[in-house]
Amino acid sequence: MPVLLSHEIPAGAAWSVQVRRGRVLRLTAKAAGANCSTFVHAAGDPVDRMNIPDTLKAQMSARVHAPMVLMSDRGVGLASVVGSSLDWHDALGGHSVDAHVGRFGPTSYGTDRNEWRRSARAGVVSELTKHGRGAEHLHACVNFFSKLATSDDEAGTLAFADGHAAAGDWVSLRAEVDLLVIMSTAPHPADPRWAPGAVLAEVHAGEPYGDDDPSMTFRDESARALIAAKAVFA
Repeated sequence: MPVLLSHEIPAGAAWSVQVRRGRVLRLTAKAAGANCSTFVHAAGDPVDRMNIPDTLKAQMSARVHAPMVLMSDRGVGLASVVGSSLDWHDALGGHSVDAHVGRFGPTSYGTDRNEWRRSARAGVVSELTKHGRGAEHLHACVNFFSKLATSDDEAGTLAFADGHAAAGDWVSLRAEVDLLVIMSTAPHPADPRWAPGAVLAEVHAGEPYGDDDPSMTFRDESARALIAAKAVFA
């Protein structure tokens, strides 16, 4: 499908984009170990924003993968994961805050210029203000291209999988309603290194789908969320 918009999000930066219903947002890692902390809101309705606990619980998963549906607080399907080169995107680790960045030493724009280290929270809140929203609109995110899974110890400790994503790995999200998507390429909060990677964001024209669509048939809860999207945002 033709590319309608293309933007490379620099390593350690944040960006936001509005994606119209039916279009597809494709994210591509430009470097090994890239992370993209992603927040999804209905563009015109701050009530409907991505609810990670409900998304995981309803679809019986501890990770995000195709063809899952990203659901809102009201069970509305906001976006469907229509394809991915990876079968695991983290939805448990959350986004980085200033304390995570502080582990790597002091930093400021005055001394580091474009290499200034900023947390995902700082970048995402800055993007939210551009759309008349603020920190109160933050929610749990999906860390695309990252994996956080239980380790083999008796406690089942969550462990960060180093090297999970390679340059060229991708994921595609189909907008089920008009969306505001906010992304940060700051490293995953469990990553022991400060080694962010850039992410290419492309918006493509989408295609209509029917009842045999993989996201519709994935689980009954997935189908209900997509039906709700059509009903609430008709």
